[in-house]
Amino acid sequence: MAALLLLLPLLLLLPLLLKLDLWPQLRWLLADLAFTVRALRCKRALRDRALAAAAADPESPEGGCSLAWRLAHLARERPAHTFLIHGARRFSYADAERESNRAARAFLHARGWAGDRGGSGTSSTEEGARAAPAARDSAAGGGTTAPPLAPGATVALLLPAGPEFLWLWFGLAKAGLRTAFVPTALRRGPLLHCLRSCGASAMVLAPEFLESLEPDLPALRAMGLHLWATGPETHLAGISNLMSEAAAQVDEPVPGYLSAPQSIMDTCLYIFTSGTTGLPKAARISHLKVLQCQGFYQLCGVHQKDVIYLALPLYHMSGSLLGIVGCLGIGATVVLKARFSASQFWEDCQKHGVTVFQYIGELCRYLVNQPPSQAEHGHKVRLAVGSGLRPDTWERFVRRFGPLQILETYGMTEGNVATFNYTGQPGAVGRASWLYKHVFPFSLIRYDVMTGEPIRNAQGHCVATSPGEPGLLVAPVSQQSPFLGYAGAPELAQGKLLKDVFWPGDVFFNTGDLLVCDKQDFLHFHDRTGDTFRWKGENVATTEVAEVLEALDFLQEVNIYGVTVPGHEGRAGMAALALRPPQALDLVQLYAHVSENLPPYARPRFLRLQESLATTETFKQQKVRMANEGFDPRALSDPLYVLDQDAGAYLPLTPARCIPIEPRAPHSCPDLCDPELWLILSDNRI
Repeated sequence: MAALLLLLPLLLLLPLLLKLDLWPQLRWLLADLAFTVRALRCKRALRDRALAAAAADPESPEGGCSLAWRLAHLARERPAHTFLIHGARRFSYADAERESNRAARAFLHARGWAGDRGGSGTSSTEEGARAAPAARDSAAGGGTTAPPLAPGATVALLLPAGPEFLWLWFGLAKAGLRTAFVPTALRRGPLLHCLRSCGASAMVLAPEFLESLEPDLPALRAMGLHLWATGPETHLAGISNLMSEAAAQVDEPVPGYLSAPQSIMDTCLYIFTSGTTGLPKAARISHLKVLQCQGFYQLCGVHQKDVIYLALPLYHMSGSLLGIVGCLGIGATVVLKARFSASQFWEDCQKHGVTVFQYIGELCRYLVNQPPSQAEHGHKVRLAVGSGLRPDTWERFVRRFGPLQILETYGMTEGNVATFNYTGQPGAVGRASWLYKHVFPFSLIRYDVMTGEPIRNAQGHCVATSPGEPGLLVAPVSQQSPFLGYAGAPELAQGKLLKDVFWPGDVFFNTGDLLVCDKQDFLHFHDRTGDTFRWKGENVATTEVAEVLEALDFLQEVNIYGVTVPGHEGRAGMAALALRPPQALDLVQLYAHVSENLPPYARPRFLRLQESLATTETFKQQKVRMANEGFDPRALSDPLYVLDQDAGAYLPLTPARCIPIEPRAPHSCPDLCDPELWLILSDNRI
């Protein structure tokens, strides 16, 4: 009824709106209004849950942290409903409650907790974090026996996606201990760096990782870490089977006061950034953020009866906080896969009655590149939720596997802003309507790619962008939208906060991402500030170049990045290409296509042909590594090509096509050449 009452005056005002050119902004008003109402209801429901937990008996699980009381509530209200499907195993919400209670008691046993109110998990959280390094130093100086876990200590999980990951994570939360999600591929220096940065006192690892971790064990023991494995397949000294210890515990709930936070801003979890531009950083995740993530699927329009397919790493925010915590928020069912398989995806969906699929990065591209199968027809998938879906793949995905809705989102692990494309507009990551920004405030400001800084006016304040103009996405920092930073030195957060953005004294979070808002208030991802490069005095967005090349039928994957060329300012564009089987590389068509669709400065100067393109474990393209590898034909075995503008063609790049120049100072030598023989392409060719 309310919608009809609003629609009537809009119809009456339609001629005036068209005359004033306001219709592009207002045609989506109903969708904006509907999402705003949903968001406000979601916020109110989460606030009510938090208030109820604060008023609950501290001895009961309902008086604990958000994970503890949400699990207890679901186990009481929907005990038999299936929470988790993993392979042939199924677990109800009652099972999840019991298994996590056993895990919590195993960790409390390692803490030396005797069941009294002394030393509750949250009142001593900071004390535990401070005590952990001292305990490790003591162990490193003397023996190898790890001390008991201190209240509020950090326990690292190095585990694949599976039930054990969830029970231990939930158990740590109930025991008032912090959890650190360690990326499973890390070993040696990066692994030790992560453990030190989050102040880990213990680590739980999967038995299948023991062989590759064996060279690291002396260093881990020297740190004084308490080491557990999740299976009996280890006979190494000092590593015990945590799951057998948990199985010996009773499955009764633990008191809520052990995990109840003193402040909802307290850190309860560490999630590591991807580390594409350096060593991973431990982003602090607060109790507030975990609570907010309970509303993720509600905001996406997912319901209790839905079955969610999740094949993302749980050490990533998308898998753990959005996928798992979001599922807990609505009490739905999640099908959890240890790894994504494009060939098995539709069979899994048919087998389990999947209705919602959560994606990231290139997963949808992998699916559309699969040969047709019978299983892709007649499925029940109605909604795909995620981030990083390119416009060309979006259209192919819906055309082939539809009817279904794509709900593209934008967010960051450590960020305080998120966007939702709840209208399904292809290629957009969200809306910038005044209604949306009233609930989730943010701004786009002008940014100088050369200096790497926002552009400021004469008063020293930042300048908002105009429609169609790329701008840096920033969001105000407040108690409702905080930025907690990273564990470790304060300088790790350098550049993440901008001050005096619009008013003296204001503080905004810097996402490091460039977005564009069009005339209809749709947001489009433009580029990462570090990925956009400058060539011949012009800014080049890697996403725009990739979109042009992806229109070629013989190309299956494209990765665009900038490389340093000796003797030239800025960075030249380079494209790593993977062919669509059984197609061949057509250099003539490629040159004609880029010449017609890209300005001269944006045309890739170099091509690198590969069997497949490298991605991170979270399916993001490897740009930094590829840029560092450069285009030196002596160092790379892949076929390389260079744009020869005199010949009007892409030609094979060989050492003979390059000329030596005088050596320069070692510090100015790019990674792609050795300092004794600099290679440069003749000026008229690039």
